[in-house]
Amino acid sequence: MEPDLLKSSLFHADQRLCSAEILPPSQVRARIEVAVLNFLKNLTASNPAISDLPLISRKYDNSGLRHGLLSDVSSVFLSHSVCTRSLMKANDAKAFVRVWMVMAMCFRILVQGKLATQRELFYKLLCDAPEYFRSQRQVNRTVQDVVALLRCTRHSLGIMASSRGAVIGRMVLEILLPWESTYRTTKDFENISTEPGEQIVDCSMIGHAGYAITGDLCTLSKLVLHSDARYIIIIEKDAIFQRLAEDHFFNQIPCILITSKGYPDIATRFLLHRISQTFPDMTILALMDWNPAGLAILSTYKFGSITTGLESYRYACNVKWLGLRADDLQIIPQQVMMQLKPHEIKTAKSLMSSKLLQERYQAELSLMVERGHRAEIEALYCHGFDFLGKYIAKKIVQADYI
Repeated sequence: MEPDLLKSSLFHADQRLCSAEILPPSQVRARIEVAVLNFLKNLTASNPAISDLPLISRKYDNSGLRHGLLSDVSSVFLSHSVCTRSLMKANDAKAFVRVWMVMAMCFRILVQGKLATQRELFYKLLCDAPEYFRSQRQVNRTVQDVVALLRCTRHSLGIMASSRGAVIGRMVLEILLPWESTYRTTKDFENISTEPGEQIVDCSMIGHAGYAITGDLCTLSKLVLHSDARYIIIIEKDAIFQRLAEDHFFNQIPCILITSKGYPDIATRFLLHRISQTFPDMTILALMDWNPAGLAILSTYKFGSITTGLESYRYACNVKWLGLRADDLQIIPQQVMMQLKPHEIKTAKSLMSSKLLQERYQAELSLMVERGHRAEIEALYCHGFDFLGKYIAKKIVQADYI
C-alpha cells in the first residue's frame, strides 16, 4: 500500500481489505481520544487548521466481493479509498459536527458501561441538538461514519442492534444468566443438564411468534446451541413465519425457522451466522417474495451490504434461494400477480448493476423486469392454507434451490 494511503486514515490493520474490529471499551475510548488529540494538535499548531475526518468510503466503487478460500461463503468488502467529512465545506459541515457528537455520545455510553440502541441515540441527540439531528436516518448514517473513522464495530461503540428477529424450530438454547436459573425439561434433548445461572429455551416448544432474538451481540455470542435440524430456513415475512410455526413445519422437515420481518438487522444475521458456524452441515435456504426487494433481502443475508461493508464478512452465510422463483409462477394464478412499482424497478436495476449476483440470480431479476410483475409468497394460499408447507417440503426433498 502507498505510504500516503496509510497516512490518510487514523487506524489501519489490514493492508488489503478494510474491516471493523471488535474491541473492548477501553480501546474504543482510546481511539476516540486519539481522534480528539489529533484534532486539537492541528487546531493549536503554528498554522492552525480544522482537520478533516478521513472515513473509509462506503460507495459502490470502493466495494467488491470477497470469495472464501476454504468455504462457499462470499461477502461484500470495502477497500481503502477514503472520503472526508469537512467543516469547511458548506454541504458537509453538519455531517462533520454530527460525527463528533455521536463519538462524544458513544464515549459517555462506554464510560458508563451501558448499551444503547440507535433509536435511543436518536431521541437523546434530538433533545440535545435538534438542529443537527432531524431523522433516524441521519443518526444511522453518522453511526456508520464513526465505524468508518474508528475502524471498530457498531457494537464495540456501545450501540446495540434493535432486533426484530425471531427463531423457532429444532434448536435448544443454553443461555447464561447473571441471576438464578430457570429450568424447563425438554422433550427431545433430555441429555442437556443445567447448572446454576443457566436457562434452557427449547425453540420447538414456544409460541407461534417464536423466540425473540436479543439485540445484544455479546449475549448471542455466549449462547450454547444444540440442534438435530438439517436445514435453516430464512423467512422474509413474519406472517409466513407464524403460519409455518403454527403448522409445526419444523417437525415435518427437521429445520430451524428464522425471520427478521423484512430487511435483516445485525442481530438476526449474527445469530444465523453463529448457527451456521456451529452446524456447518446445515443447508441454509431462503423463502422470499418473487420481487426485487426479496432478492435484495436474500443478498444481504448472503453477502452483507455496502453500508455495513466493514463488518459484512462477520455475518455472511452460504444462503441458497429456495423460492419463490420463476419456475414457481406456473402454479400461481395470473390474477394474483402484481405490477412492479417504480421504486421496485429502480431496486432491480441497482441489483443488476452490482457485482454481487450470480448468473442465475441475474436471470431471475431480468425476468421480473421484463414481465413487469411480482409474486408474493401468500399467492400460494390459492391452493389452500396447508399448501405452503407442502410446497417447501417438495422443493427441499427435490433439492430445488440455487
